[in-house]
Amino acid sequence: MPPSASTPQSPDQPLAGIRVLDLTRLLPGPVATMHLAEMGAEVIKIEDPGAGDYARAMGPVRAEVSQFFVAVNRGKQFLRMDLKDSAQRERLLEMVDTADVLVESFRPGVMDKLGLGWQALRQRNPRLVMCAISGYGQDGPYAALAGHDINYIGYAGMLDQNAGDDGRPALPNLQVGDLLGGAQSALQGILAALLAVKMGGVGRFVDVSMTDAVLAHNIMPLVGVNNGAPAQPGRDLLTGGVPCYTVYKTSDARYMAVGALELKFWQACCDVLGRPDLKTRHWQLGQRVGGADAMALRAELDAVFAGRTQAEWSALFGAADCCVTPVLRTAEALEHPLFRARGMARRAVHPSEGEHWALAQPVKFRL
Repeated sequence: MPPSASTPQSPDQPLAGIRVLDLTRLLPGPVATMHLAEMGAEVIKIEDPGAGDYARAMGPVRAEVSQFFVAVNRGKQFLRMDLKDSAQRERLLEMVDTADVLVESFRPGVMDKLGLGWQALRQRNPRLVMCAISGYGQDGPYAALAGHDINYIGYAGMLDQNAGDDGRPALPNLQVGDLLGGAQSALQGILAALLAVKMGGVGRFVDVSMTDAVLAHNIMPLVGVNNGAPAQPGRDLLTGGVPCYTVYKTSDARYMAVGALELKFWQACCDVLGRPDLKTRHWQLGQRVGGADAMALRAELDAVFAGRTQAEWSALFGAADCCVTPVLRTAEALEHPLFRARGMARRAVHPSEGEHWALAQPVKFRL
């Protein structure tokens, strides 16, 4: 079970001594278990003896596996097992005896059919935490249905609000359903259940529905519904409905992110723009969110930002603390001093895929 290229586990990490069996594939589960590994857990990724995790062949492959697979499986050990084979299934059950966590992402009912469902596993190890990540949860009318990120965020009302001026939903390249709904919610549930076990309690089954988790965090649209005035897509406070919180195109076809949501930041922003006359046209001073005046001012600022390059605006706003920053490309972000200083982006070497960019655990622990 050779480990992937990663920073060696440290006994000082908070999850040192925790053993995790990872039966997940693709994105949500592997990211969750990768973060567990980065916090010190021993993670054993178990794949079938054939194609294994579908992510191995998803996207360009340099040598043996895709960069997608490399990116989300750092710090793990790898083992091939045919769980339909009785002898290998018994071997997994023996591993469960000494495991703290088991994570799976099959459709509901699959683990039971294999004889590896929660009732069977808890009898083997009453302190086990078992987490099942699925699109729609372990019960309910959609439990058995297939889905992907686009479906989860569509059902949860998030995709409808992620739209431009033409109202057409735009697909974010951050998979909200998979990563917020799946990976982060799984981490939350696993860590809470582990804490209960460490405090003397019994193990728990953690049921993570990615769609449920997106709905639970769809806060701003919920506020609109409760106020009786749901915002039109692209016209809410945080989606372009005010000129102080949106993106503007620069003369070199790049963009600046204006987050001057508070009045003091907006006024400082107007000074940098050379437009002190705009200081009173702010939503906190009566400008209606998504209203005609807000849209007219946004159009006026389109022309102002189009007068300089992104680099020029970045230099000007760099001296003003008013939440106006450049919209970076990913390659630029990896090289940016913000992330380099925090150790978030580094060059790593994978045994078969060679040198590549690797991202660090975003949560820092200090002794």
